Amino acid sequence: GCPGVLAVLGLEAAAPGECELTRLLQDKLQYEMRLQYMKHYFPIDYTVQVQYEEVLRPSNITRLRNGTVSEAALRYLWFHVSSQAVLRIREVLPEKHPSWKYTQELCQLFDALGKEYSKYRQTDVETVVADLVKLIHSAGAERRSKAVRPKALLDNCLKVMRMLYGVPCELGVR
Repeated sequence: GCPGVLAVLGLEAAAPGECELTRLLQDKLQYEMRLQYMKHYFPIDYTVQVQYEEVLRPSNITRLRNGTVSEAALRYLWFHVSSQAVLRIREVLPEKHPSWKYTQELCQLFDALGKEYSKYRQTDVETVVADLVKLIHSAGAERRSKAVRPKALLDNCLKVMRMLYGVPCELGVR
């Protein structure tokens, strides 16, 4: 399960489906769940190797926004980075691992979100975002150069999701 979905761009307004899925993701990414599944169930200080482009923080979004990248393109970028982060975590988990089912559920939500994006053309995305997405999906195993804790990857995923979907999808920050 959870193939990398080559999804494409949504319009400026988030679609109802996107909002529904981001609300479900927000529930799945509650602090207690991130703590339990991404920290307590892993060895102390455990990290996964990711590419630099696979780390997307609120500060990156602020910088891209100031560079006049559209909200839709930023959501598209977030989708690719976040679904990739979940795959990175899954790669290290055996099926019997207590966090496996949790990452599987996250994967399914991202797969569903990918279908929301697949209605649009990739040419609608600003070059800076299209290039980042290409880098994320290029066979970059040899370029992976950053060790990140699984929980930090999901923390970023949630923070950026709230920045991008909070207003259009009325995500009450709980």
